[in-house]
Amino acid sequence: MSGDAPAAKRIEELSFEEAVAELEAIVDRLDRGEIPLADSIDAYERGTRLRRHCEQKLNEARLRVERLVENADGAPHTEPLDPEAT
Repeated sequence: MSGDAPAAKRIEELSFEEAVAELEAIVDRLDRGEIPLADSIDAYERGTRLRRHCEQKLNEARLRVERLVENADGAPHTEPLDPEAT
């Protein structure tokens, strides 16, 4: 994308929050028609990659969420919150 926008960080380096903020900014700029057509296509493509990155981050977080449970003998252990997610 051209213009006076700062150099974009590689998507893989973005945190979930950074990716969501950038995606929201892209959507806002596209909605307001502030971007020339050629740059709009680039912005849309980056937005698509940002959305995928956010979905991946959410999926990774979901798989990491665990709950503490008690064995039959009373000993505590952890297991996935959603056993079908693993």
